[in-house]
Amino acid sequence: MAILSIQSHVVYGYAGNTAAVFPMQRLGREVWAINTVEFSNHTGYGAWRGQVLGGALVEDLVSGLDERGVLPRCEAILSGYMGDAEVGKAITGAIERVRAVSPQALYCCDPVMGDVGRGFYVKPDIPGIFKNTLIPLADIITPNQFELEALTGIDAYDRDGAYRAIEDLHKRGPKIILVTSYGSTGSELGMLVSDRENLYSVRTPELPIGRMAGSGDITAAVFLCRYLETRDIQETLRLCTASVYSILEKSLSHYQAMEEKPPLVELQIIQAQEELERPGQFFEVERIH
Repeated sequence: MAILSIQSHVVYGYAGNTAAVFPMQRLGREVWAINTVEFSNHTGYGAWRGQVLGGALVEDLVSGLDERGVLPRCEAILSGYMGDAEVGKAITGAIERVRAVSPQALYCCDPVMGDVGRGFYVKPDIPGIFKNTLIPLADIITPNQFELEALTGIDAYDRDGAYRAIEDLHKRGPKIILVTSYGSTGSELGMLVSDRENLYSVRTPELPIGRMAGSGDITAAVFLCRYLETRDIQETLRLCTASVYSILEKSLSHYQAMEEKPPLVELQIIQAQEELERPGQFFEVERIH
């Protein structure tokens, strides 16, 4: 069985498929990666080279998979950053084609649009594609706090606001909602997961990393893999939080030990890969209801 991952790709550093594919492979999943952009580096550096690849290429590559007869082996679709609204239409087509031959396949939508403190970093028509087209098709969505608020119009800084926003999104279709960050205190940061009937929360120390690309992408990828394995959102949240936090912690330690520091902290996924399969520390997952 395989995961079809449709998102961005960078040559240097970690974002989109660069941050998601290896972790999913390390957790035992075959991954079919389709890139929506091909950039030299992620846009957080302020300058980059490359190009948006567009929806036509996504459609063509999915057609090629269909012609090989492999789509029945697809157990999940994961989508992330879209450089162009046409990619949203292509993702919709890919979901339809996969579900036609693999009806139980899950669709996990990471609605990559922006972040707290940075605002939107996608084209103006992208949020509408997520709201009106992709979110209603999704089984799982993985917004951060900024994206949760952008999708619902509800202030989700505290737990009560996040609950209201999660309930609003459940009404639009997704069964499972993972909020990858909320309620920053400067010393702690939280994650929430809900499947309509159960709501769980976890908090970890907030590492002084600053702006880091790829943390949301690896979180969505690890969460999807662990959910396919466990089908239990509480255990999935526990495993996902442990792996991602440990990788972030080791990435920060690597950066702090460098004599000549680059402008941004990059994920050290390869160096910390053991944390994917066997994370070294776990955090208490609290059941809210």
